[in-house]
Amino acid sequence: MRVIVTRPAAQADGWVQALRQLGCDARALPLIGIAPPSDPAPVRAVWSTLAQRHLVMFVSANAVQHFFAARGPQQAWPAHVRAASTGPGTSAALREAGVPDAQLVEPAANAPQFDSEALWALLQDEPWAGRKVLVVRGEQGRDWLADSLRQRGAHVEHVAAYRRLAPQLDADGRALLQQALDSPDQHTWLFSSSEAVQHLRNLVPQADWSRSRAMATHPRIAEAAQAAGFGQIDRQPATPAEVARLAAAGPSIQSRASEATSPPP
Repeated sequence: MRVIVTRPAAQADGWVQALRQLGCDARALPLIGIAPPSDPAPVRAVWSTLAQRHLVMFVSANAVQHFFAARGPQQAWPAHVRAASTGPGTSAALREAGVPDAQLVEPAANAPQFDSEALWALLQDEPWAGRKVLVVRGEQGRDWLADSLRQRGAHVEHVAAYRRLAPQLDADGRALLQQALDSPDQHTWLFSSSEAVQHLRNLVPQADWSRSRAMATHPRIAEAAQAAGFGQIDRQPATPAEVARLAAAGPSIQSRASEATSPPP
């Protein structure tokens, strides 16, 4: 069973290497392109006011990488400002960028899921009235956490550190897609974004995915895969080890699409 990793290229390569080390046949087919923001000036400017924030929340590893790429040579992460992450990949990018563990707020490694709701569970009991929060994201993003903070009286701003684009498949990517279409029972799609599912539908709008298997890292992504017609969906594998285990086990532990959006036990 080959696993197709659909994350943006910068993250897909790491997942492919990790899966191959675990004995899994893995290939990258990035279904989301990542580019710098249309206007980089706001990202550069916000670094000069970073010390005024109580919390900076990063929505993804791409947000971290592009945000830190915009800082000046003499600009360091302020010692009293916390950085918030929704999951392990984003946390790893923050640590690599130099944010100390003591200033990092993140869901536990064994959290049922990694998203804004899991992060909010760690933050909701704090006194947010009057505090300044910055959300670093793409040019479009989900506002749920920002709205929750505003309801508690926080002053929340956004800055777009990158853009998400439709994928541009090269010859190898087109060949891999065709192989997955020709042999659906030999390929499993690993989705970490609902947008990636939609981009796949746009690439091959007439495709029948009823014989295809998907792994979705979040219930909302499982819903998107179900809507696309994937016949079998495994929900919420969070690590390469879990993905490799599911791929190796095969149909005996696959979840039907109707079960994919049920809450974790």
